[in-house]
Amino acid sequence: MVENTVPAEFDSLLDARGVSRRDFLKFCGAVAVAAGLSSTAAPRVAMALEESVIGATKGNLFPVLWIEGASCTGCTESFAQIETPDVGKVVLELISLNYSDVLCAGAGHSIEEAKKQTIEAGGYIVVYEGGITQGFGGNTLRVAMETGEDILAEAASNAAAVVALGSCAVNGGWMAAYPNSANATGVSDFLKKRGIATPVVNIPGCPANPEWLMSVLVQVLMMGGKEALVAGDVPAVVSTLGLNAEGKPEGIFGQTIHDNCERRGHFENGEFVYEFGSKEEALGYCLYPLGCKGPQTKANCGVTLWNNRRSWCIQAGSPCLGCCEANPNDPGDNWVEVNTPFYERHRDVHIGNWFVQPTVIAGGLTALVAAALVIHGFGMKAAGRMDGGADFEKVRAWDAKNPEKSIGQYEYSILDGDPVKLKNAQDAIKAEYAAAADAAAEAVEDAAAETEEGR
Repeated sequence: MVENTVPAEFDSLLDARGVSRRDFLKFCGAVAVAAGLSSTAAPRVAMALEESVIGATKGNLFPVLWIEGASCTGCTESFAQIETPDVGKVVLELISLNYSDVLCAGAGHSIEEAKKQTIEAGGYIVVYEGGITQGFGGNTLRVAMETGEDILAEAASNAAAVVALGSCAVNGGWMAAYPNSANATGVSDFLKKRGIATPVVNIPGCPANPEWLMSVLVQVLMMGGKEALVAGDVPAVVSTLGLNAEGKPEGIFGQTIHDNCERRGHFENGEFVYEFGSKEEALGYCLYPLGCKGPQTKANCGVTLWNNRRSWCIQAGSPCLGCCEANPNDPGDNWVEVNTPFYERHRDVHIGNWFVQPTVIAGGLTALVAAALVIHGFGMKAAGRMDGGADFEKVRAWDAKNPEKSIGQYEYSILDGDPVKLKNAQDAIKAEYAAAADAAAEAVEDAAAETEEGR
């Protein structure tokens, strides 16, 4: 009976929120897939959730600080737009959101004091959304008389981990795109400059899929990562989440959009959409010619889906814009900089302040070469070299003076006017052929002699 206490208590918790056991298990399978696990891991996720949520209701909440940088709060909106009833709301009860610029009911001194106390206690997670603007002397994103840089540095220095949520937080995103007048960057790059070694989990996207953050919370807080976080065991945290070299969960960002795209078969068959509103679009053909960035963007959008696993960008008829393409080590290599214009096959080439498509450059160079050829043709015509060709020497001057050492190959007729030179040229050619024949004969005799000696 004791073994059934937790499940029974958890079932009551679900029932109180209008969530069926079936919906809960479906959610566990979705979280497993979002985390890059097999759907067969759903029972393990379910057990972890049951134990963690029940523990959370008894005072074991894990503190979280959700801090806004230079953002549109789109990732917050994405995460907050969860339908009711939804298992995600139950999962969120395992954390204590001690601070949020957007979601907290408190404001002013009281909420800042809550953040301060959480930082002093340590052992919390920071969810950071938005870019870090370092321009203007750092005097940006001020809250309670502190700059945005100092707010992040203070919160991250005593945190168990930082989750950089959204492409802006990963490497600056929109803020870091050309001309980047605010000198924006991402969380990882900023913390390295400040010498703060707190582990960073990068979850790109514009906005980030709420399932991805949910899966990270499940893995860290409920599947063996919590103890490692509290102990500051960075290698264990990295191992639990399966982070790659860019600090992204490999299970989520290890494959390209193209790998799991439902239109992949059309790509393989050469069936493409070249114009919106066309017959090809109605047939669901591949959107690659319209600028789809799926082949170079790594994320499992086509597996996890959006809006409570209903649809995703490509299923809705939009080419992938590559919003998950964010290199935390290079603010300039962000999805806005790399993938604009979104509906063109190629990115713009920057020449100073001039932006131009590679196809325009190729067309310009082709036109330039064509114009040069036309001008050359008119020049040839004006010089009289088009009718019958240009006047050339029948024989090189040097060859005419030294026929026995002639370099060029000529017909005898060009020397008909000089019998002596003609005879000399003929004798020289005969001698050359005779020498070649003698050399060939000697080679044959030598080979025969060697063969005879061998016998």
